[in-house]
Amino acid sequence: MTEPMQDPALANAPAARKRRPRNAQRTALLGAMFLMATSAIGPGFITQTTTFTVQLGAAFAFAILISILVDIAVQLNVWRIIGISGLRAQELGNKVLPGIGWLLAALVFAGGLVFNIGNIAGTGLGANAMLGVDPKIGGVVSAVVAILIFLSKRAGMALDRIVVMLGAVMILLMLYVAVVAAPPVGEALRNTVMPETVDILVITTLVGGTVGGYITYAGAHRMIDSGIRGPGAVKEITRTSVLGIIVTGVMRVLLFLAILGVVAGGVALTSDNQAAEGFQHAAGEIGLRMFGVILWAASVTSVIGASYTSISFITRTDGNPRRRNLLTVAFIAVCAVIYAFLGQAPQTLLVFAGAFNGLILPIGFAVLLWVALRRRDLLGGYRYPVWLIVIGVMAWVVTVFLAVYSFAPAIELLTGA
Repeated sequence: MTEPMQDPALANAPAARKRRPRNAQRTALLGAMFLMATSAIGPGFITQTTTFTVQLGAAFAFAILISILVDIAVQLNVWRIIGISGLRAQELGNKVLPGIGWLLAALVFAGGLVFNIGNIAGTGLGANAMLGVDPKIGGVVSAVVAILIFLSKRAGMALDRIVVMLGAVMILLMLYVAVVAAPPVGEALRNTVMPETVDILVITTLVGGTVGGYITYAGAHRMIDSGIRGPGAVKEITRTSVLGIIVTGVMRVLLFLAILGVVAGGVALTSDNQAAEGFQHAAGEIGLRMFGVILWAASVTSVIGASYTSISFITRTDGNPRRRNLLTVAFIAVCAVIYAFLGQAPQTLLVFAGAFNGLILPIGFAVLLWVALRRRDLLGGYRYPVWLIVIGVMAWVVTVFLAVYSFAPAIELLTGA
């Protein structure tokens, strides 16, 4: 991809040529932002948001607000430290404590492999709701679509543009359904600041689903792979990291309002697929088809994000991009083959992968915060803001709680309790 820094050779070039690096940088930043956001917006995101809206009603608005604030605190630190250093999370980890980076890489890769099978299953269900095709066929074809992106000669640019386009499609369709559902917006706004119910476990679940596991690093790794790095890029890094969380938050709010409008109208969502049922009640048959498009787009972008980030943890920042793309293709192909035989990721593996995700955030985040506190040499001498470290440590405490919470189901499953 084109380097985002201004090339001296362009100093006397025509205006159109001078703008090219800036345009390339803007595209790369948008791609990184939407890769992070769409990686978070997967099948689990849709299921969780729908379930919690049915359970808590308008009070779910407070949980969304708090989770967004925690997510911003995490991403501000993760993106800035990785962006300024120009090194991936596992590379920074190994420089702080040899071996910790490879532990982090192993956790991300194992969790990404299992969850990617679930993401491919989500594309199959989305294709079924959208077009009525067999879910298994839809899943395999969707995996092929993801593979073709990484086989493109300009895979980096294709990746950036595809995730931006699909992210925009999801938001626009969700906005339409949210408006049609006619939710009680006033009640939702009141509960945002004065909630009728506060559920701490719901908040931690939302945080884990938005910045847990590989999602924490998806956009940041994409950003430095695009050449945007160093102390001089702090302003762009900060703005993009926050906007990524806001995009995710907007999508969650719109889905929340769409489902809230249905349940507030007295409809009881009782099927196994409450989200699809809610969309159908809100907008009829077209609502069901729109749900299929949203689920497919959410799932296929999660396939792309999980695959890209998982491979970024087992390759070097300065490695061969073509080799990295081929490894990503192989990763998606293996997940697709497993899905074709199993139809979905086994529940046991999903639970343990969730436990891995719970570990990834506090371990990796602790390493990055240590770099900010003690390893200015890895940040090019950059003086890290104290206020950012403070909110980072506060967010880290939340991630530790999340790790303990996520391990509980795995322990119960292992012991048979």
